[in-house]
Amino acid sequence: MHARSLVFLLTSRSRFNFYTSFATKPSSLYRNKSRVCSSSAMSTESSSSSWTESDSKVVKEKLNVWPLDSYNIDLLNNVHPKNWSENDDDGSLREEYDLIVIGSGAGGLVSSKQAARRGVDSVALISEHLAGGDCLNVGCVPSKALIRSAKAVREVRRAADFGITLPKGDIEVDFGAVMERMRKLRATIAPVDSHEATVEAGAQVFQGRGKFTSPNTILVNGKELKFKKAVIATGGRASVPNIKGLKYAPYTTNAELFNLTELPKRMVIIGSGVVALEMAQSFQAFGSKVTVLNRSSKLFPRADKDVGPVIDKALVEDGIKIIYNCQFDEVKTIQSDERKVMIVSGSSGGEKFELHADVLLVAAGRTPNTSDLGLEEAGINYDKGGVIVDDLLRTTNPNVYAVGDCVSGVPRLTHMSGEMAKVAIQNAIFDDKWKLSSLVVPATMYTEPEYASVGRSDADADDVDVYMASIEHNDRSILEGEETAGFVKILCAKGSDKIIGATLVSSRAGEMLSEIVLAMTQNIGLSTIGRAIHSYPTLGESVMGVGLQYIRTKWELIKNES
Repeated sequence: MHARSLVFLLTSRSRFNFYTSFATKPSSLYRNKSRVCSSSAMSTESSSSSWTESDSKVVKEKLNVWPLDSYNIDLLNNVHPKNWSENDDDGSLREEYDLIVIGSGAGGLVSSKQAARRGVDSVALISEHLAGGDCLNVGCVPSKALIRSAKAVREVRRAADFGITLPKGDIEVDFGAVMERMRKLRATIAPVDSHEATVEAGAQVFQGRGKFTSPNTILVNGKELKFKKAVIATGGRASVPNIKGLKYAPYTTNAELFNLTELPKRMVIIGSGVVALEMAQSFQAFGSKVTVLNRSSKLFPRADKDVGPVIDKALVEDGIKIIYNCQFDEVKTIQSDERKVMIVSGSSGGEKFELHADVLLVAAGRTPNTSDLGLEEAGINYDKGGVIVDDLLRTTNPNVYAVGDCVSGVPRLTHMSGEMAKVAIQNAIFDDKWKLSSLVVPATMYTEPEYASVGRSDADADDVDVYMASIEHNDRSILEGEETAGFVKILCAKGSDKIIGATLVSSRAGEMLSEIVLAMTQNIGLSTIGRAIHSYPTLGESVMGVGLQYIRTKWELIKNES
């Protein structure tokens, strides 16, 4: 059996804990020393080795995390221990490492853990900021916690639609409690991404900044480490557009948003992508007055043409104001009482606007973390989009691979980073030829309704056949009282049932998409989906319905001789 066929294609963050093991036994060095390497740093009983509330100032300044309550202390004790040591005084440093990974987000964790569990003798992970990266700390995990709370708010406000009578008056949202719940759940998930979990998998963890000093050496914490192979997994950060006055304003990105403890009365969002719209809908539900500023003339201009209008309608019905064709003039910052307020000015369609913001969320794309890594010294080429790799994920240094958001020209998705890490380890360590271009990569925006897609979305192309079903007539959607009529659209190669792309707008669209991803990965035709019995009533029946549309085009009909 081909080695790659044994690699689990896990789709949840639990993949950080479970890996295929060709050599399930980690090297004896790390298996025996894992508790020694981590015990002093991870003990929650020692005040000298664990974060405490008295560390609030240093944590806020250096790690950009606040408030330092018990949940954030638990988080940090896992993902950035206060006094972590790689124990260089006990002989654990190697003269040469088989693999060194820079970065401890999804790509870095999967790379290091999978390599160690597959029998690689010496693996080192370099973690500078917070292990788990954006996903755990300031991305997927905290945002989905807020989205769930926002959904609960909307459901309570619609209680009368379901025959439930509540006391008169608007419901009260305790924003502090919403954020505390998020911090609690994030801390619950954190151990899977912890330094200790990486050590127990068989890798060594250096907490510091890694920088290439030559094509086969990396400097970290004053120590120069030599490697046979390396993986760059340094991730990305929010892009900040060049708008007059913005860099001097106390704007917020996803890196700070989940530290909020008070609900902003007015939130202005620059950008209209996934982060922008997910948080716009959530904060509007919590009670903020939200305005989204979009430079484009519509939402998702590169997506299927039917997506933007449906999402726009849902957001506007929620009370969100979206301004299109924005041209920005300036961002001013003024002092109002004890707070700083930002004033965003510009124009749209010739009409001027001036918006006051208590929180100005900048969510206008991502920038790869490639600066000050010593890439030039290592002979690694990069551009403004990130590190340049070939289809096997090799950089211009054949012994260095790159994965995740730091790579040029790839989707900025957690599951993409994890899957790229599997490709990199398979190719770097096992000399395989697994290609990046072979991956079938789904994406989901978790607004209500959700927007999910995979593969091509150019329904107007001459080489595709389009099959589409409206969610409006799906019985489960009707019974659930869904307010927005979405759709399932599947593109097939012209004249066949070979699926080459899909776009879904619906509640639970991300989960509905999975069977289409499986079909594309395993070359299962749309007719097979149509013949698969789906439980009634489910939203998934709409996917089956699209399959039935294809089958109907091939039906034999009885001719009426009369």
